[in-house]
Amino acid sequence: MSDNRLPTDLWVSAGLRRASDESIPTAVVRRGERQSGTVILKLNQLDRGCRILTQARDIDGRLAWFPALDGAAIPEADADAYVARAIDRDPDIWVIEIEHREGWHPYEDVF
Repeated sequence: MSDNRLPTDLWVSAGLRRASDESIPTAVVRRGERQSGTVILKLNQLDRGCRILTQARDIDGRLAWFPALDGAAIPEADADAYVARAIDRDPDIWVIEIEHREGWHPYEDVF
């Protein structure tokens, strides 16, 4: 890669390993393009609902997480529908589901 970015599959794997070390249930729901696919995190907060975070670049080109749907907790079926629409728009997208009541995810410090 010409811009020295880590391949998506590498940092996704590192985050999954970190979650596993913390005994946090995670799943790769969909594998996207391994070098540069963007990522959606579905944070399943159990009885609190799900939140969706999407990966994007800020104005300076740095990767960041942006809350979808104003960061609201939504029913899981609505979260799955949002993810399905995102996949329809971008077939290279990765989807990672993480179950944690407080909404923790292993990618907070990745960028």
